[in-house]
Amino acid sequence: MTATVNWSYPTAIRFGAGRICELAEACGASGIKRPLLVTDRGLSNLPITQQALDVLDSAGLGRAMFHDVDPNPNEVNLAAGVAAYREGGHDGVVAFGGGSGLDLGKLVAFMAGQRRPVWDFEDVGDWWTRADADAIAPIIAVPTTAGTGSEVGRASVLTNSETHEKKIIFHPKILPGVVIADPRLTVDMPRAITAGTGMDAFAHCLEAFCSPHYHPMSQGIALEGMRLVKENLPSAYSDGTDLSARAEMMSAAMMGATAFQKGLGAIHALSHPIGAVFNTHHGTTNAVVMQPVLRFNRPAIEDRLAMAAAYLNIKGGFDGFYDFVGDLTERLGIPATLTQLGVTDPDIDALVVSALADPSTGGNPVKMTTENTRALLLECL
Repeated sequence: MTATVNWSYPTAIRFGAGRICELAEACGASGIKRPLLVTDRGLSNLPITQQALDVLDSAGLGRAMFHDVDPNPNEVNLAAGVAAYREGGHDGVVAFGGGSGLDLGKLVAFMAGQRRPVWDFEDVGDWWTRADADAIAPIIAVPTTAGTGSEVGRASVLTNSETHEKKIIFHPKILPGVVIADPRLTVDMPRAITAGTGMDAFAHCLEAFCSPHYHPMSQGIALEGMRLVKENLPSAYSDGTDLSARAEMMSAAMMGATAFQKGLGAIHALSHPIGAVFNTHHGTTNAVVMQPVLRFNRPAIEDRLAMAAAYLNIKGGFDGFYDFVGDLTERLGIPATLTQLGVTDPDIDALVVSALADPSTGGNPVKMTTENTRALLLECL
């Protein structure tokens, strides 16, 4: 699929190869005259980032960039980004990159005009109403990976560097006003990042599909998102220049983030604290714990995943789906256990407490308790 199309759901999306050339036009449409491009350190000097800055510069919008962003962004990165935004007199953000650049860019635009600390806007109840909505700067999102789907999300994940907890910061107005989804920006992704981000998209769709909450629209999006990953992630992994596979994975990533409005579950409840403490890649961590979580949830999801397996043309119902996940992760070079991922000598009790406090826990099909979550973590190791 290499079409060039415009979508209006869940926000304005300019989808298609080469559409990074429209970045300056998108700024104009959003009322941005002095954009700050926010990305991570690894992307800051790459040709795709310089291309984006060239597009802005040639339109008279400057080439201001902030890139002091960790793989798992924290409040220290955020404070530095907000300072750069204010000092530069910027009036909008171009969030550019994978999950880290997108999440932090959105939060810079959010926090630049707020007076309260960021932790006051955690995704708890109606805490988002504490924010001054009129002070949130416009955001344009440009994904360079195909996994998190943060480009179409109303939240960002931020690590507390003191407590090593990942927190979800939510406000409806941090949904980017324009997304430029250009699959050409993903063709040079390293294979390990292609695998990890692709499995993140799959995890979003899988957990949304299995969530017990009622949201039929998300249910359908999740199912089709899993199909796109199944049929295209191996191709994108084996041949990064396969633009059709890259485009389908970019769609799947946005679908996963749209679908998980229905809920997430134990995969994310485990991966969030593990990533915060051990700085593991989020999508890869999701992939490592995916089969143990499927076994954990089997009593509640066996029939539902049998339906999914039929749609995905996988024989054998739940068992066939489970084996497919194992075969896919092995094919993508995903470590088999958290220990192989680098999680050594963990404080299991602390991880259990963090997992149970994670908002994703409430969407798991099987109720998570101290006892069964501890057993699940040990099984992942």
